[in-house]
Amino acid sequence: MNVDSAIDWDEIFEYLPGTVVELKNNPGVLYQIDYYETTMVPPIWLVNDPRPRYPHELQIVSGRDIQVCEIGSQVVVF
Repeated sequence: MNVDSAIDWDEIFEYLPGTVVELKNNPGVLYQIDYYETTMVPPIWLVNDPRPRYPHELQIVSGRDIQVCEIGSQVVVF
């Protein structure tokens, strides 16, 4: 079995770190996604929330407001 085939890449990129969400059962209380852990069920960890969450529990309020990775410039010497 190919492990990569079990990963929902679209979901991972929808729930990027820094994305602001609210719990559907507690609207108005905002959280920021800390990280998405593909090996965990549920996979989404929120900042200041000790319990991981499933995507169906969350409503995305706004896109991520932090960079996931930095692309730096490289100096090439010939």
